[in-house]
Amino acid sequence: MDLTTSTRSAPKTLQELKDLLYNDIKVKVAVDGVLRGKYMSKDKFLSAASSDGFGFCSVIFGWDMHDSVYSRELLISNKANGYRDIIASIDLSTYRRIPWEDNVPFFLVSFLDPETKEPLVVDPRGILRITAERAAAKGLNCIAGAEYEYFNFKESPTSLAEKGFTDLKPLTPGMHGYSMLRTQLNNEYFRDIFDRGLDFGIEIEGHHTETGPGVFETALAYTKALRIADNAILFKYLAKSLGMKHGVVPSFMAKPWGNLPGCSGHIHVSIQDKTGKNIFAVSESELSSGRAGAANDDTKFLSQEGEHFLAGVLDGLPDVMPMLVPTINGYKRLVGGEAFWAPNAVTYGYDSRAASIRIISPPSVPPAATRLEVRVPGADMNPYFALSAIFLLGLRGIEKKLKIPIPPMGQLTMEDKKNGKISMLPTSLESATSRMMRPDSIAREPGMFGDVFVEHFGGTREHEVKLWNEAVTNWEVERYMELA
Repeated sequence: MDLTTSTRSAPKTLQELKDLLYNDIKVKVAVDGVLRGKYMSKDKFLSAASSDGFGFCSVIFGWDMHDSVYSRELLISNKANGYRDIIASIDLSTYRRIPWEDNVPFFLVSFLDPETKEPLVVDPRGILRITAERAAAKGLNCIAGAEYEYFNFKESPTSLAEKGFTDLKPLTPGMHGYSMLRTQLNNEYFRDIFDRGLDFGIEIEGHHTETGPGVFETALAYTKALRIADNAILFKYLAKSLGMKHGVVPSFMAKPWGNLPGCSGHIHVSIQDKTGKNIFAVSESELSSGRAGAANDDTKFLSQEGEHFLAGVLDGLPDVMPMLVPTINGYKRLVGGEAFWAPNAVTYGYDSRAASIRIISPPSVPPAATRLEVRVPGADMNPYFALSAIFLLGLRGIEKKLKIPIPPMGQLTMEDKKNGKISMLPTSLESATSRMMRPDSIAREPGMFGDVFVEHFGGTREHEVKLWNEAVTNWEVERYMELA
């Protein structure tokens, strides 16, 4: 079963690759969740493409997003193994050309263990490929879409540093969701994101202003999980690159301001069988009154497999939170999130934007469009980890035939959060990481992420928490400097 949806004109053979690159002198490759990369000469690239790949320093798994080595030694890259090379395997199906860089050829790579040649489980593309392969072994395909909300500022990387990341000027003033007028103020930048996205192999379904000063929302087209994760990580690269051209800094930080809505990274998911049928869809005969035996009215237009998938996500959601919300700031979006439709509890509901999992099914959409929207992630998510978490939990639910343990959102009250009827999600990266790393965490199960991933990724999150705990913030100085 094909796990990817290849980009337009992606080569299938080495000769096709050579033909594609005939007039080029260099190629750009990119890796990792924050998209690090480099130029390679065409000769070196072709040599790597005709073999297992090329050597790449494993230190990218040993340092954080600001190139600081992690607080404790982790398995993949450390002093003991000399920060050895690992194999960067070129994925020819990801072929693109970068429109704003003179159409230079571009490919994504995945990492392999140099000894076993197996995908590295801690590699973002590696773990999602493993997830997709597990689904494929059952005759299933993971399908998904993604939405990003993001603030845009009339700034540059230099001005951000000079201002100390304060007093930033938003692209436009005021709260203007779906505005036809606000886009006219920066039409070239706004249109470029959509048009150059298509040129770059990123299909965009919707693109509009969202509520908040200078906020956009962009929905990426539904496709196979590996392709949508690639598109999602490359969309940030697209927006930031075009922003530099237009004097704009787009920010995918989950909660830049305390008094404004945060930036979501909602994920839509479904499962297809070998024939391409959506297994979440009810049959034609069930469309009039719903499926017999459904858990409740909210799930009656969701198939039994879809209900098991939903139950699996609900069952394991608190144990995989770092994969959905990986930053310190991301939890600020969830704390007190009811005011801004940001979920902070294990909840679900039909077409409910207040729930963690929104069921999208008939009668609001055709059966083939039935899906779940996971509303927990912020725009700062790593799409590979987030998609892996959702699909692994859902597939676990199908395999175990899990039942939905709680009533839908519409039958709950605020009191239920106080009396324990609703399970609350972790409210900080520290508590989320501790929960994920528990010996009995669902995340550690062999059919889930497993111990190797949890120990590595948990170590990276513990590092992030350590830096936060050591930091002295402006809020502390302003509150305590004079009066303490």
